[in-house]
Amino acid sequence: MISIWAPEGIDEITSGADLQAIIGDALAASPDGIQSGDIVVVTSKIISKAEGRFVSAVDREDAITAETVRVVASRTNPATGSTTRIVESRLGIVAAAAGVDASNTPDGTILLLPEDPDASACALAKSLRARFGVDVGVLVSDTLGRAWRDGQTDQAIGAAGVTVFEDLRGSTDAQGRELSVTLPCVADELCSAADLVKGKSTGRPIAVVRGRGDLVGSLDLPGARTIPRTGPTDMFRKGYDEAFADGYAAGRGDA
Repeated sequence: MISIWAPEGIDEITSGADLQAIIGDALAASPDGIQSGDIVVVTSKIISKAEGRFVSAVDREDAITAETVRVVASRTNPATGSTTRIVESRLGIVAAAAGVDASNTPDGTILLLPEDPDASACALAKSLRARFGVDVGVLVSDTLGRAWRDGQTDQAIGAAGVTVFEDLRGSTDAQGRELSVTLPCVADELCSAADLVKGKSTGRPIAVVRGRGDLVGSLDLPGARTIPRTGPTDMFRKGYDEAFADGYAAGRGDA
C-alpha cells in the first residue's frame, strides 16, 4: 500500500535559508515521522528560493533567453501580442519559458529553476540520511506541460537515491506476452501523485511517499537529468510551423 502526506511546518522560504534543516525539522515534527524507504518530494520552487534564484520581473524575457539552449517553438497571440516560447533549457527540460515562473514569488520578481536539481536532491538526501539514520530518496518536482495533452502535471526535474525508471522490459503481461518497450517513469508518477496532497497554495511544499521502498537505493543512481528525451532520440525537436518552414526551405534549396 502506498500512502502520501504533506507535512506542515515550512514557512515562506527566503534566499539563503537552510533548506536541509527546515525540511528535516518538518519531517521530525510530523506525526508520521520518516522511515527507511520513504521518498521525499520537494517542490522545486523552495529550492530556487533558498538558492536565491530571483530575477527582476522586467528582465523576464532576457532571463528566458539566458536559460535557453534551443527554441522548439514560438507563438505570438494575435489578441494580446504576447509571445510564448517553448524551449529546451540548460537542464535539458523542454518547457514553456524555460521554467521561469512568477507564481508564489514576491511582487516584481520571477524565479528561475534550481541551478542543479539533481545536486540539490543529492545534498538533501545525504542530509536526511545522516540526520535520521535511514535510507530515503528525494525527488525535486516542477509543474510542466505535456506534448499532445492540455493541462499540466508535476514531473521530476531532480532525483537522488531513487530509481527514476521502472524497467519492465523482458517481463510478461497478464496474458504472458513479453514486454519489450515498457519503461514507466515512476519518478514523474510519484511527483504527480505527491502534488495531489501538496497543492499549489497550501503552504505545504513537500510530501512524503511511503510504500515504494523498492525504488530507494544508492545515491549514485542516475538522476532526473536522464529523463528528458533530447538529441538523436528526440522525434519532435521542433514545433509544427518550424519544422514545416525548414522542410519548405530545404525543398526550395534555401537551406
